[in-house]
Amino acid sequence: MKAMIFAAGMGTRLQPFTDNHPKALAQVNGVPLLERNIKYLQGYGINDFVINIHHFGGQILAFLAENDNFGANIEISNESDELLETGGGLLFAKRFLENEKTFLIMNVDILTDLNITNFINIHELKGGMVTLAVSDRDSTRKLMFNDKMYLKGWKNLTTNKKTVVGGIFKLRELAFSGVHCVNSEIFTKITRTGKFSIVDEYLDLMKEDIIIGYQHTANLIDVGKPESVAEAEKLFR
Repeated sequence: MKAMIFAAGMGTRLQPFTDNHPKALAQVNGVPLLERNIKYLQGYGINDFVINIHHFGGQILAFLAENDNFGANIEISNESDELLETGGGLLFAKRFLENEKTFLIMNVDILTDLNITNFINIHELKGGMVTLAVSDRDSTRKLMFNDKMYLKGWKNLTTNKKTVVGGIFKLRELAFSGVHCVNSEIFTKITRTGKFSIVDEYLDLMKEDIIIGYQHTANLIDVGKPESVAEAEKLFR
């Protein structure tokens, strides 16, 4: 299976480091996030990658070259002209992924010990278009699932804004973990163009397609701000 690592973002929450570096090269216990996630996925037999770049993308290219791509097959989706966010970034990388039956997506600033093999197996067993890793943890934004763990809505706990489909019923509110397993059929379904969030697209697709939540209890740190680096260093050696 091929994996796409989203590494293009500005990483503004990690300033001042990201004033001069890409967030993908932020270190946890001396090891850059990008290196950690390449090796993490290699541990589950994944060795083909698409990595999107924008902010200080040249530093990422140099880092990969210096390390011989860590023995992986890596294709670069270069968004140097315009940062396209997660949805636009996926669509821009279509040429690298459209011939895969399924592929994995992961945010570069997520560190987790989620069992990727089990996650992929559930995706294939359940037969949805997309499977999202989710967990019961604090977050200002929650995805909402029915009793079959089908995505049915989204809620911002700060503004209380929400989107729900399928009528009024009790929904389970869970936080997205930044790891997805996706069927390439999605490229025939995406309606947006340019710069957009993939979660917004999922919230449209859930009206007609099955998007499944995979609830886990794995360790997971969003290394998006300086204080989370210290937290991650306690869990990921």
